[in-house]
Amino acid sequence: MKKADVVTFFHRLAEHDPHPVTELEYSNPFTLLVAVALSAQMTDAGVNKATRGLFAVADTPEKMVALGLDEIRHYVRTINFNNTKAKNVLALSEALVRDHDGVVPDDRAALEALPGVGRKTANVVLNTAFGHETFAVDTHIFRVCNRTKLAPGKDVVVVETKLDRVVPQPFRLHAHHWLILHGRYTCKARRPECWRCIVADLCAFKPKTPAPKPVAAAGES
Repeated sequence: MKKADVVTFFHRLAEHDPHPVTELEYSNPFTLLVAVALSAQMTDAGVNKATRGLFAVADTPEKMVALGLDEIRHYVRTINFNNTKAKNVLALSEALVRDHDGVVPDDRAALEALPGVGRKTANVVLNTAFGHETFAVDTHIFRVCNRTKLAPGKDVVVVETKLDRVVPQPFRLHAHHWLILHGRYTCKARRPECWRCIVADLCAFKPKTPAPKPVAAAGES
């Protein structure tokens, strides 16, 4: 995608949604970290359903450690891979208490050293909690970047590196949220809704998906 088109691309997304936010529910950097760690292969709505009860009783690492594994597992029982994720939530909480005085670090290496925290999770926390210009490439962003040719790549690291290179100011801080929401609600996996896409003319995806035909009312031929 040409540089001028990239600027237009993000300008339109920004006009459509000037203040994008994550759809995960959280109250502080710790609950954000836990929610993102639980979100792999889950919808945000599914994570929120599980964490509302969990965060009501444990919204700090100290409270999470005190809650214990069995109770954590109970609260996240509807989450995919809940046993492994419950163990990671407890272990990362213990690590935060032991190594960081119960404070989520504003540092990539320290975040990625926590149990169950990978690069994508660290990027989300750095961006959303601490205001870093990071690009957390999930399945939605990966799809959008490859379909549109905004930042095509064979894996998420390549896509992230290209995004970091091509996304201009003043769009860098919110770029990953715009791309996630665009992929979630417009540039969908099975059937992208090209007919209502605000950046369709800038997108390399072909053929564009046509608008669905209207359903005839009862009695019409």
